[in-house]
Amino acid sequence: MRKLIRWFSTLGLLLAAHVLDAQIDRITGKTFATRSEVLARHGMVCTSVPAATQVGLDILERGGSAVDAAIAANATLGLMEPVSNGIGGDLFAIVYSAKENKLYGINGSGRSPLGLSYEQMRAELAKLHRETIPPIGMLPISVPGTVDAWAELHKKFGKLKLSDDLAPAIRYAEEGFPVTELIAYYWSLGPRIYKGLPGAFLETYTLDGKGRTPAKRRHLQESGAGEKPLG
Repeated sequence: MRKLIRWFSTLGLLLAAHVLDAQIDRITGKTFATRSEVLARHGMVCTSVPAATQVGLDILERGGSAVDAAIAANATLGLMEPVSNGIGGDLFAIVYSAKENKLYGINGSGRSPLGLSYEQMRAELAKLHRETIPPIGMLPISVPGTVDAWAELHKKFGKLKLSDDLAPAIRYAEEGFPVTELIAYYWSLGPRIYKGLPGAFLETYTLDGKGRTPAKRRHLQESGAGEKPLG
């Protein structure tokens, strides 16, 4: 019995140590969040890709508005993280105007395609033996609303030229950018998920048009020069 108690005690210590290791980057505060809050006096940008975050900060330093920074960062994400973002998607935004003490909102989600009628959709679903729209493929795609939403937001809140907001993403597309580990992983899943589906996924998002995707720590260029190792 004592051996069993010692065993459970040891197991408890190991589990506690594992939890502490998982929270090692958050010494104080709530344990469910592994990172401390970020504080700033003049502005803040948050994205899932550090390079895109830096693009937004650079726009703010140049005198751009929060909307300018958001557009620049969003465009950069569409290039660097195509597994999650892109100009072919939707956009939703809530903007607070301190000058007016007023909130503005925009729904940049696209409508269903004009050329796809309800009857056509039912017929396509019947071919798939489905009654609901599938989560992937061509049928769930709506008319892209992102770029139009950029334009509307910029018209109201932009301080720089829209071309200035998009310039960093264009530069990265021409000169190349490093592919991070997680994005490389999700990118590699794409060919398996979309293989056999209509559309030009392989031609657009793979290096050889057949299924080879960028590896981690590769320097990817959109101009057709392919990829090359960093360093």
